[in-house]
Amino acid sequence: MTEILRRVKPSRLADLTALNALYRPGPIQGGMIDDFIARKTGKKRVTYDLPQLKDILDETYGVIVYQEQVMQIAAAVAGFSLGEADVLRRAMGKKKHEVMAAMREKFLAGAKEKRVPAAKAEKLFDLMAQFAGYGFNKSHSAAYALVAYHTAYLKTHYSVEFMAALLTSEIGNPDKMTHYLNECRDMNIDILPPDINSSERTFTPSNGQIRFGLTAIKNVGDAAIVSVVEARNKLGRFDNLFQFCEHVDLRLLNKRVLESLVKAGAADSMGGRRSQLLAVLDRAMEWGQRQQRIAESGQHGLFGGGSESDTASPADLPDVPELSESERLAGEKELLGFYVTGHPLEKYVAQLRELTQANTSMIDEMQNETPITLGGILTNLRIRPSKKGKLWGAAVLEDLRGTVDLLVFPQTLEKIQSVLKPDTALLIKGKVRHDENARAKIVVSEAKPLEAAVNGSKPPLRIRINPEEVSDSLLGELDRVLRSHPGHNPVLFELERPGNFRVTMKPQDPKVVDATDDLLADLRGLLGEQAVTVEKRNRAANRV
Repeated sequence: MTEILRRVKPSRLADLTALNALYRPGPIQGGMIDDFIARKTGKKRVTYDLPQLKDILDETYGVIVYQEQVMQIAAAVAGFSLGEADVLRRAMGKKKHEVMAAMREKFLAGAKEKRVPAAKAEKLFDLMAQFAGYGFNKSHSAAYALVAYHTAYLKTHYSVEFMAALLTSEIGNPDKMTHYLNECRDMNIDILPPDINSSERTFTPSNGQIRFGLTAIKNVGDAAIVSVVEARNKLGRFDNLFQFCEHVDLRLLNKRVLESLVKAGAADSMGGRRSQLLAVLDRAMEWGQRQQRIAESGQHGLFGGGSESDTASPADLPDVPELSESERLAGEKELLGFYVTGHPLEKYVAQLRELTQANTSMIDEMQNETPITLGGILTNLRIRPSKKGKLWGAAVLEDLRGTVDLLVFPQTLEKIQSVLKPDTALLIKGKVRHDENARAKIVVSEAKPLEAAVNGSKPPLRIRINPEEVSDSLLGELDRVLRSHPGHNPVLFELERPGNFRVTMKPQDPKVVDATDDLLADLRGLLGEQAVTVEKRNRAANRV
């Protein structure tokens, strides 16, 4: 439609109304759009077989587009009443041949009375019958064209306000929200995370950006939002979590609501790291409840002076490590349905351009059985038994453009189930499948961790151990060290009793680590300098 509008260069609402009616399979396949464009742009002369047709078909450049035009022609050329013209319209649209045959005789007789040449009347009736099969209701098309024009104008000249309203209208529809959030990024409109000091209930414009609405956060109901906004309006802003808990209605904002606000990033503006705020939630709520009880009892008034909250400061936030990037983003995804302050795929953008030729937004336009390679985050994984008792999988893959459903049939699942883990970045290969009345899906044939696909296969880390020299405490420390260095180097244990046996084994967990110098130093400190090695592989082997 965008390309057609560029070709037509519409100059009036009537052009948009006609194109809205014509942009359907029948008229497109019948060449009506090309004919309309040629007439509109002056490449084809506009002619009328009868002078009575000019007033009726002038706004569509001589092309019969609307059902109403069929009725008007029958009235003007053959003297039909509007009731009779409507019977003709319905018969033509539904291809009721017996009714059309009777109406044809009536049309030709009426045209003869109005001194229309028989040959022209017959040609016109056949043309009407042809176009009536494609005909569209003009009033319907005009209403849609007007709405489209209004929204296009607003999107162009008030982009931030329009997209904020659009996002608000789709709260609760993750697929649409993802689509529109990505469109905002394409329009260079920044999306700001929710903020208890700035956010309203819905998405709102904010200095050329769009601020997430509080209602988009899971577990945060309207009553809680009203309490937050009312308290903020009285205070001006919340300076810290303890002050926040003192002034909002904690009967409406329980611990689950507060955790949701913090994990979604809505409490970031009050200072402190998210991990610190989560660590003091209970203490902050107790403080707030105590201050509210004091205020309700009127004790401040008895002893004069201000409230305790004005003079006493809660304890400093504890010194705890910040959440990892993956934990922070997982919290945003859980509570908002989206990644806001970042995306796990952002660090792979350049590599994904080389590894893939498509993204999820293109899939609906692809033909059935088209081979495809996609990179994304695996979510909503479900493993189920088939009627024959074999396991098959269904999941969702999310990339920077949207989401797509995945199907993993039993034979494939046996090969790749070990890498199908929720919230992991994967590179998948498969084929597009179009099912009737459903979104396109990908039938998966291969899958591997995206990190491994980007960096190639990693050489294994070999750890040699004499079983006779191993204690439970040593094994416990070894397990702790390995788990603290997650990565993609496979781990192999060589159990050796000198002069007796040597066997190589793969551990159950952790199976892979990041073989950094720090990890190697820790392991050699535990087991000895010669007990730990990393296999060397040439570049060609890595590429394979």
